[in-house]
Amino acid sequence: MTRSWWGWGNVEDAVGETERAALTKRVANLLPGADLSVHEPPALDALTVPESRIQLPDALAELGSADLQDRVAHSHGQAFRDVVRMLLGRIEQVPDLVVRPRTERDVVDVLDWCAAAGIAVIPFGGGTSVVGGVEPRGVADYAGVVSLDLGRLNRVVEIDRVSRAARIQAGMLGPDLEQALRPEGLTLRHFPQSFEFSTLGGWLATRAGGHFATVYTHIDDMVESMRVVTPVGISESRRLPGSGAGPSPDRMFLGSEGILGVITEAWMRVQLRPRWRAGASVIFDDYSAAVTATREIAQSGLFPANCRLLDPVEAFLNAGTPTSGGVLVLGFESADHPVDEAISRALQICRGHGGNAPEGVRSADSEQEQARTGAADTWRSSFLRMPYQRDALAAQSMIVETFETACTWDRFDELRDAVHAAAAKAFESLGIAGVVTCRFTHVYPDGPAPYFGIYAAGHWGRTVEQWDEIKAAVSQALSNAGGTITHHHAVGRDHRPWYDRQRPEPFATALRASKSALDPAGILNPGVLIDPVARTRR
Repeated sequence: MTRSWWGWGNVEDAVGETERAALTKRVANLLPGADLSVHEPPALDALTVPESRIQLPDALAELGSADLQDRVAHSHGQAFRDVVRMLLGRIEQVPDLVVRPRTERDVVDVLDWCAAAGIAVIPFGGGTSVVGGVEPRGVADYAGVVSLDLGRLNRVVEIDRVSRAARIQAGMLGPDLEQALRPEGLTLRHFPQSFEFSTLGGWLATRAGGHFATVYTHIDDMVESMRVVTPVGISESRRLPGSGAGPSPDRMFLGSEGILGVITEAWMRVQLRPRWRAGASVIFDDYSAAVTATREIAQSGLFPANCRLLDPVEAFLNAGTPTSGGVLVLGFESADHPVDEAISRALQICRGHGGNAPEGVRSADSEQEQARTGAADTWRSSFLRMPYQRDALAAQSMIVETFETACTWDRFDELRDAVHAAAAKAFESLGIAGVVTCRFTHVYPDGPAPYFGIYAAGHWGRTVEQWDEIKAAVSQALSNAGGTITHHHAVGRDHRPWYDRQRPEPFATALRASKSALDPAGILNPGVLIDPVARTRR
C-alpha cells in the first residue's frame, strides 16, 4: 500500500469513480446547486519547497531524511484544512528534516543536538492530527525544524499475562499492536477512527478516545506506566494498579502533545478478546425521546460497548436510514459471559421511550462473528470510509468537517441549539448552503460526547477560509454553552484560543513552569498548549 502525501490513508483505498458518483449524487440531492466539479491534487514535484536549513551530525546522519515527499507528508495533519491546502499546493511550512530514531538512545541524542542548536522538534506518530498538532507553524525563529518520527519504535516488548498488561513501544501502529497481542488472546481494545494509521504514542500524547462508548473510552484509562524522554532526563513511572502518592506523573504527560517530552513506551492494561457479542439498531420517532433513552442507558450501569445515537440527518446520510427521531446503535460484548440479558434490558429502556428494533437482536458467541445489524452495519462501514469520502468531497469544493465536544446532560439541548444557530449564521454570512449533523460518540452517566458534522457547499479556492469562519463561530458557541473545545481530538494549534479560555489560569501557570523545567531550550512542539518562549534566532 502507498500512503497518500496529501490526504487520508492509502492511495489504493481512495474513493473510486463508482463511489464518487454515488457520493456526488447524494450531496447534490442534499445541497442542490453546489458546484461539485472535481479538482485534482498537484504533482508532488511541482510543489515549491524550501531547501533544508540544517544537517544532522555525522553520528546521527543515517536517521535523517530530506526527501521531498517525506518532508511534505510530515508538514501537515489530516484535518479538512490540511487536505484542502495540499490540494491547492499551499505548502506553507515544512520540516527541514524527518528524523527516525531506532532506539530510545537515538531520541536522547537527537534532543540533545536540537537543544544545543536551537532546532524545534515536533514529535510525529502516524500524522493523523486534525488540530494542527504536527504542523511546523509559528517556528520561524528557530534555526530549523525536525519532525521526529517514532515509527521505528514499533514492538510489543513484553507481556505480563498474570497482571494482564503489555509493554509497548510508542511508534506501534494500531493494527500491528493488535496483531501482536492476538496470539495471546489479548487486545488493547482501543479503536479510534484513525486506528489504522495512528500510533500508541500519538494516542497517549493526545488523550485519544476509542470507538467504545462507555467504561474505557480514553486511552488514559488503560495506562499502567509510561516512559518519557525529556530534554533534562528520562521520566519513568512505576507499574502500579493505582496510587495515591501525590499527583500522577503519567497524568502530566498524557495529553501533553509533545511539549514536555517524547513518549517512547508504556505499560498498557490489556484485556481478553471478547467472545460474546450482541447488537441492535433502535429506531425512534422523536429525537428528544431518543436522547432521554440514551441517557437512561448511560446511567443504568449496563455499560454498553456501543451506544451511538445518530440524529435524523446523520442517520440518513451515513446509515441510509430515514427516521424522524434518529437511530441508536447499541452493542454489548464480554470475554467472560453472554450479554443477552444486558441488551434485553437496554432495549426495554428504549421501548419505554418509543424506540423499537425492527431488525431484532443479533448475537454472536465467537471472536470471528460480528453482532451487527442493518443500520449499524451500514453506519460502521460508512464510519471507516468517512475520511476518504471527506477527501473526495474536499476536492469538489465541499466543506466537510467535524466538531466534537462533551457536556453534561442538562446542557445538551442548549448546546445543540447553539451549534445549529452558530453554523446557520456562518453559512448565511458566507452565502453558502450547509447542514449540521450530530451523533454521540461516547456517553457517560453525567453527559454525552456530541460529534457534529458540517456539510456545506463552498467555493473552490476559498474553502479553507470559509471553514475557518465556521469553525470560529461554532467553537465559540460550544465554549459559551459550557462544552469542552475537544473531547478526544486534542488541542494542537487550531484549538488554542478556546483551550486558553477553558483551562484555569493557575493550571496554565503550572503548565508553563513544567515546560520551562523539562524543556528549558523550548524546542519541543512550540506553540502547542502554551505560547513559545520568545527567542533570538542564532
